[in-house]
Amino acid sequence: MAKLYLVPTPIGNLDDMTFRAITVLKEADLILAEDTRNSGKLLKHFDINTPMQSHHMHNEHKTVDGLVKKIESGQTIALISDAGTPAISDPGFLLTRACVEAGVEVDCLPGATAFVPALVNSGLPNDKFVFEGFLPVKKGRQTRLQFLAEENRTMIFYESPHKLIKTLTDFVTYFGEDRPVSVSREITKLHEETIRGTATEVLMHYTEKPPKGEIVIIVGGKK
Repeated sequence: MAKLYLVPTPIGNLDDMTFRAITVLKEADLILAEDTRNSGKLLKHFDINTPMQSHHMHNEHKTVDGLVKKIESGQTIALISDAGTPAISDPGFLLTRACVEAGVEVDCLPGATAFVPALVNSGLPNDKFVFEGFLPVKKGRQTRLQFLAEENRTMIFYESPHKLIKTLTDFVTYFGEDRPVSVSREITKLHEETIRGTATEVLMHYTEKPPKGEIVIIVGGKK
């Protein structure tokens, strides 16, 4: 039966690709990729020759209906993002929702997601947590931070390296100097590291040593 597969891909180390993910990508009729150039390297590495089509935040609104019709006509489509699990701060939600509404089967494979190892490795409570992803850049940022200052669950954020200092500074301002913070970067890659401490301590560390790579921030909730 034709369906939509959501296929996680490694966030760094290619050895994290699952056998099932490789099989699904090889047997699918079409692969939707966030960046075909980036994904092309992954497919070549695992000798996957399935046709590939670009599917990203700038075109997904226009292509969703046509993709649903392709699956309804009998094609199996696999969706991948540049790294990690599709729809987690990446394209995938719109197509998944459209398939569900049309009664098309959706199957999400388990696999790499950056925030899980960062959360577990932080040493902060992980029995209850809230995933915030990327904070608003400008509009709504202050309001969101003020709201989250009262959150008592552990919080998870994604951030780019050139915005990390600003975000940590905001955490000191809105959450307090002593709020526990853990920053993981380059997860599964050669230069992977996790820096833990108070918001002020972590801010000082990255002020002295500007960060590089993909970043996940874990923040303890209000006590």
